[in-house]
Amino acid sequence: MFSLPNRATIIEVGPRDGLQNEKMQVDTDVKLEFIRRLAESGISEMELTSFVSPKWVPQMKDAKDIVQQAAAVSRPIVLAPNSKGVELALEAGAEAIAVFVGVSNTFNQKNINRSTEESVEALAPVIGELKAQGKFVRACISTAFYCPYEGKIEVEDVMELCRKFVALGVDELSVADTVGMANPVGSYELFSRLQQAFPSVLLAAHFHDTRKMALANIFAALQAGITRFDSAAGGLGGCPFADGATGNVATEDVVNMLDALGIGTGIRVKDVCRAVEVIAPHVSRPIETGMYRLFENGRI
Repeated sequence: MFSLPNRATIIEVGPRDGLQNEKMQVDTDVKLEFIRRLAESGISEMELTSFVSPKWVPQMKDAKDIVQQAAAVSRPIVLAPNSKGVELALEAGAEAIAVFVGVSNTFNQKNINRSTEESVEALAPVIGELKAQGKFVRACISTAFYCPYEGKIEVEDVMELCRKFVALGVDELSVADTVGMANPVGSYELFSRLQQAFPSVLLAAHFHDTRKMALANIFAALQAGITRFDSAAGGLGGCPFADGATGNVATEDVVNMLDALGIGTGIRVKDVCRAVEVIAPHVSRPIETGMYRLFENGRI
């Protein structure tokens, strides 16, 4: 008999992870309407934006405006990759900060020109200061299953990186299948280990749907006791440092599966699709997730 929870939490990452690498520049007003509609669907935790250099990520140049104007999100999260980004995020009024490091050294070097160890060392004082100020800190663990440069990642390497962040006092670990190559057995094994090792830390699973395995991997993570999942409305997203990686698993499809399993989220699929309807004309590829296509055809 399957062991399933009664409730699960969705952390919506569409406005940040979903749009960060979008080729078409999306107007601030469109982003704010997208966020508003997502909040109205019942989503309470959401990654809103990133405080990164607009030279490298022009899509996020309106980060301050997004933080200060977005409303109705119980826990708005912003990503800040370094001390400068954290400084800007705090000036904008952010209360929850996400930082990120890849398990893979090569991925880190190509992404932020630092090794994994150097990245953690640089973030340690930043996390310490954030916790001293009472902020919520989320550590995003990239390439936890596979790396586009190094191949399969060893579970113990993931565990070791997570131990370092837990020791620094983070509130949550978001563990990501960045290139979408995980399988359900690997998902169950890794998240079982994490659940046993870090019972006092929030754990979230973050799956990309490159090989259409994300929902199966989420089901396996549920079996391991995970009840928090990152997803992006419309399946938005991708990774510029991971060739061939497609978008995040779609929020509307995850909620539909959880509904079917009797797992409550407080989120309404049809309203998520209405939020996707807002952003769909402003992104460079068509939205083709299962539930959104049904919504477009008037079947939900």
